[in-house]
Amino acid sequence: MKVSPHILALVHEAMALPGDPASHRVVCAMSGGVDSSVVATLLKTAGYDVVGITLQLYDHGEAIRRKGACCAGQDIHDARRVAAAFGIPHYILDFESRFREAVIEDFVSSYVRGATPIPCVTCNQTVKFADLLWRAKELDASALVTGHYIESRLRGDGRRELVTPSDMARDQSYFLFATTQAQVDYLRFPLGRIPKPEVRAIADTLGLIVADKPDSQDICFVPEGQYTDVILRLRPDAGVAGEIVHLDGRVLGTHDGIIHFTIGQRRGLNVSLGVADGEPLYVVKLDAERRRVIVGPREALRQKDIAVERLNWLGDEPLGEGGLTVFAKIRSTRPPIEASVRRDGARTVVSIPEGEFGVSPGQACVLYDGAGAGARVLGGGFIGWS
Repeated sequence: MKVSPHILALVHEAMALPGDPASHRVVCAMSGGVDSSVVATLLKTAGYDVVGITLQLYDHGEAIRRKGACCAGQDIHDARRVAAAFGIPHYILDFESRFREAVIEDFVSSYVRGATPIPCVTCNQTVKFADLLWRAKELDASALVTGHYIESRLRGDGRRELVTPSDMARDQSYFLFATTQAQVDYLRFPLGRIPKPEVRAIADTLGLIVADKPDSQDICFVPEGQYTDVILRLRPDAGVAGEIVHLDGRVLGTHDGIIHFTIGQRRGLNVSLGVADGEPLYVVKLDAERRRVIVGPREALRQKDIAVERLNWLGDEPLGEGGLTVFAKIRSTRPPIEASVRRDGARTVVSIPEGEFGVSPGQACVLYDGAGAGARVLGGGFIGWS
């Protein structure tokens, strides 16, 4: 079960901790998936004093039988077994109440307001990189380590910066934009320079029971991707019917609740007029107050100026009114596009000359200094209502 010296060298470079690895206790967040399991076992193999922590965040009863999730049931069991196989002390922390209040309830409230939330970002902000990081420091750990595909790079001034990974197909930087500078300095991401296929191969070499485990595809607390089921269970009144209205004022149909729609959606509109003036219809706005889904042609989705709220800025210089050229990403599945960012009084505005389609309140707008592997994450915020 030997790991190549090259991989171990990458681990040590990612950790960048002085002296003997055995002198450093590190806490590894173990979700029960292949990525975090490989990270924990690589750290142990490299000689670090590893402590594994798994957060129990939710449990739907059936969770123990689900595959492709995390932080509940079978996944906690898998994390425990991996830790035991390598002699890693392992602890399970019950964060269900905290997760429900900070993540699930915020998720539901956002959809009811007509926004499209990103619960993974909220979880990182309020649980994983807040409460868990605090626990790691309480254990006198030198670093908190996770299996995210992003790189933490040491700067000349001793601080660290986030950069996109070598395997851009697995890039998770979009979900980590809200990480503060103090958190960046304490976090480590050993998989930043290791491609996913190689991670699978390492898991197989180490004989991990999760080597062939499928990756998580859905939001962890949303069984089978049916997010509306979660919303309606917690807010039964969220399924209130309303009208589907064209931008020109025509009422084209009805709906069973705005929670079933997102900005940019084309399918499932259930309108009597499927085409307006020969053009397909898209959801261009959600009016929660009047329970209206407003539709129009694709061009109506184009937006050049994006209001960004709760900006977390990681750049070297404070952001001013003069503007800075950046690359902006408005959805996790979209490539970054050249833009500029500036302060406008109390607001932050990201301007995209060509415009972007499907800009949805609640999603993130993440800013980079480039568009490919090794691009620095300059920060980001949540898209607001223009």
